[in-house]
Order: sequence, then structure tokens, then C-alpha cells
Amino acid sequence: MERTAVNPVTWSVEMGFNQGELVSGHTRTLYISGQTAMSAEGRPLHEGDMAAQLALSIDNLEAVLGEAGMSLANLVRLGVYTTDVDLLFRHYGGLAARLGAARVAPTTTMLGVTRLAVPGQLVELEGTAVA
Repeated sequence: MERTAVNPVTWSVEMGFNQGELVSGHTRTLYISGQTAMSAEGRPLHEGDMAAQLALSIDNLEAVLGEAGMSLANLVRLGVYTTDVDLLFRHYGGLAARLGAARVAPTTTMLGVTRLAVPGQLVELEGTAVA
């Protein structure tokens, strides 16, 4: 797989994401449902704790990737949904650090929403990965 960053402007790269990603030569595409701070048994965890919810959401995203034989390095698109954008920005460094460690800057959209499907959840991550 070959990835080419498409950035007609550079400000987004400084924030850890590309404006676009051109992917060629890939053979598999994984579409990842929204991942939240849920236990393996399906119980919501860390009510009211954005940092802990974000960390577990990333862990759960990585678990789906791993099950498909992929890692964060394969992520080309990341959707971030949150009930509190300002609070998420205070903890966004945790997500940026994990992506940076994987040497990946997927296209990213963050949306503030009224609520998520599971009451008490503050953040949800969905993505697309290619290998």
C-alpha cells in the first residue's frame, strides 16, 4: 500500500492530520464502527472522565484493527464525535500522541453532538483503515 498526503495548506499537519490521503495499491479496506469507552462485556466505563474514555476508545479502535491484522498505522480516516468539544480538546493530546507514535496522520473530522448512543459516553471514534 502506498499513501500520499494531500495538503494544499499545511496548518492541519501541525495539528496531526492531513487534508487528504491518496491510497493506492491496497488490497483490504476496514470500515470501523464507532468505538467508545465500553468494556469487553458491553458495559460503559469511566462516566464523566473524558481522558479515560478517550484512552479506552482508542484501545477499542486498536482492538478492531488488530483483529483484522492491522494497526493505527493503517488508519486513513478518523471520525471523532464528542458531546463536549472544548473538554475533548483539553485531552486531545492523548489521541495525537497515539497517532504520532504510529507515524500516522489520518484525515480527521471532529463533530460536537448532543449525545452519543450510549448515555454517559463523551467521545466516540470511527475510522477507515487500508492495508
